[in-house]
Amino acid sequence: MKLHLKIWRQKDRKSEGKLVDYTLENVNTHMSFLEMLDTLNEELILKDEQPVEFDHDCREGICGQCGVVINGNAHGPLKNTTTCQLHMREFKDGETILIEPFRAAGFPIKKDLKVDRSAFDRIISSGGYVSVNTGQAPEANTIPVSHEVAEAAFDSAACLGCGACVATCKNGSAALFTAAKITQLAILPQSKEERKQRALRMIVQMDEEGFGHCSNTEACEVECPQGISVLNIARMNYEYNRASFLKFKKK
Repeated sequence: MKLHLKIWRQKDRKSEGKLVDYTLENVNTHMSFLEMLDTLNEELILKDEQPVEFDHDCREGICGQCGVVINGNAHGPLKNTTTCQLHMREFKDGETILIEPFRAAGFPIKKDLKVDRSAFDRIISSGGYVSVNTGQAPEANTIPVSHEVAEAAFDSAACLGCGACVATCKNGSAALFTAAKITQLAILPQSKEERKQRALRMIVQMDEEGFGHCSNTEACEVECPQGISVLNIARMNYEYNRASFLKFKKK
């Protein structure tokens, strides 16, 4: 099939960007969205033009680094699907597809469709960890974890850190990502050592990175490829309020 593409091109974060029109002939419906972009780049290279820069890694729907905004939707039109798992059979012959990077104050554009997601790493390093003693691995049954708790923690841990929640939020909020990382640890018994400070540190870091406040529209859950629940945000708020109260009470 034939496709018309409008792709955001930007030399670097300091340069002004613009939408550039491209046309692709004979696109195979079995191609993934990234394979379609690969085909475009091959044609551009043959024409001695700059290929379109875009993020990708595993191409198996696991890492989420492939995220772009397609026709206004983070990761495209399919629910619970990353960009690399989106296939061209979801589009029609002759269709015009608008492709843009994830846009947010905390995600500066590096080039074209590539954005800098290192803010997420800094949020995690500020408090998203569990203290462990070095040495031999502890016996597995030292701290029992019930099946229900383990499953709940895993549901939050399924967050890919792709940033679709940020890109789809009208305020550019990273609340769902941060909440998932806080909740993942908060409900496990091994993480109690950092509980008083974790939410405080991670939320402060989130704000310092320039992300906006939660808008409560729940668009983040809708666009999340893993379907991470907004109930994680409620848990984050609880952990933050609890830590703030204990800090105030201590004073």
